[in-house]
Amino acid sequence: MRGFVLLLISAFGLLAVPGDALPLGFALFGLVVVGAVVDCWVGFSERAAPLALTFAVARVSAICVTQEWTGGQPNQWALNTMTTTAITLQWDWPPKVSLPVTAGLLAVDFAVVGVGEGSAVGLRLMVECVMARLAFVLLRQASRRVDVLRARQAVLTRAEAVAVARHRQEREFLALLHDTASATFLLVATHGQNTHPAQVAEYARHDLAVLTGATGGQNSQDSPVDLNAVLRSVVDRSPLSVGVHWREGTVVPASVALAVVRAVREALANVERHAGVRNATLSIHVEDRVVVAVDDAGVGFCPGEVPHSRRGIRGSVVERMTAAGGSAIVTSRPGAGTSIRLVWPGG
Repeated sequence: MRGFVLLLISAFGLLAVPGDALPLGFALFGLVVVGAVVDCWVGFSERAAPLALTFAVARVSAICVTQEWTGGQPNQWALNTMTTTAITLQWDWPPKVSLPVTAGLLAVDFAVVGVGEGSAVGLRLMVECVMARLAFVLLRQASRRVDVLRARQAVLTRAEAVAVARHRQEREFLALLHDTASATFLLVATHGQNTHPAQVAEYARHDLAVLTGATGGQNSQDSPVDLNAVLRSVVDRSPLSVGVHWREGTVVPASVALAVVRAVREALANVERHAGVRNATLSIHVEDRVVVAVDDAGVGFCPGEVPHSRRGIRGSVVERMTAAGGSAIVTSRPGAGTSIRLVWPGG
């Protein structure tokens, strides 16, 4: 900035130089140009800072000494060059450097004009330098406060993200627990002695593998997955008679497919346990969104009366779809069957 401003000031100053002094004026302007190049160099290499300081003092000294100062009225080229250089030095260097250099510039002023005639210029220069230094200090303090606030905000944001991720994992684990171990316990409690121990052991091994991730329960990849194919495997393994209505080739991210598969599996398990029928319908509609519907003509229920401790629909279906960026709508009433619609993306 100093280099650009001094170039502009020197261009106008060169226009005011008398014709017989033009060679000297061009020489001074050349010195300003070289100094501006060095000032720009500092922006790329801090090692050039001492050289830039040297050129800054040399420019001011050369212009002040060679320009006419009459009647205590300084030449504007010299005055503007001196004040611009002195002000910017307060931003470039600490006081242990800027104060002696500024004092040296004042000495040049007094040497050329005289102490009495240059006192007004000297007083103005000191006031401007003090104000420039004060503004720099205040700006730096404000910037440090902003840095501290940003660091705190980053910590809070990171902690919030970790808490959300942990909560999501906890909800997913509770949903998995409901789909696996809770279902096995319910099977044993319902059928009692009619359940073969080997079958229960097989269920328990499968549940343990899912809960510990040995079966790849948590799919962290979002590669495209054929939703029809994975839902076909759910239908084939279901003890119900499931009517399928869809068009082939529905592709969704793997994380979404995982949520839909688990939600459909839970919906079909609920039909088997509670609906009092042995058949259901699974359909997929794709327009602007993917809609997967599981319908049955069973006894139905009142969704608003489901106890909060029951996590089947809420945890394994609704919250699971919400975590995957979708939504789930459960429609049912006593005697009228149940319809569960899984929508992705939600909203």
